Amino acid sequence: MASVQEFFAGLPERVPAERIAGMNNSYVFDIEGAGAWTVAIADGSITVTEGAGDADVTISASQESFEKIMAGETNPTTAYMTGKLKIKGDMGAAMKLQKLF
Repeated sequence: MASVQEFFAGLPERVPAERIAGMNNSYVFDIEGAGAWTVAIADGSITVTEGAGDADVTISASQESFEKIMAGETNPTTAYMTGKLKIKGDMGAAMKLQKLF
């Protein structure tokens, strides 16, 4: 399984442009124990920067919970419903995130 850092470093190459066509949203992933990343999606491209910036949605989770979501061991909706994944901001934009995973 890739580390959280590797996940964000490889995100732009891993997600096909057609999968995110028409999306124009920004997300901050605040992963306790790993760091924070800002992911901006615009016109079929993804830009990832380390650190938290302004975003439509902020997603918070522990490193362990996020790694389980990345590995497909935990459903993101289940993680949210059980409080292991916290989402603040535009819920409509948050729902579009399933295109990245």
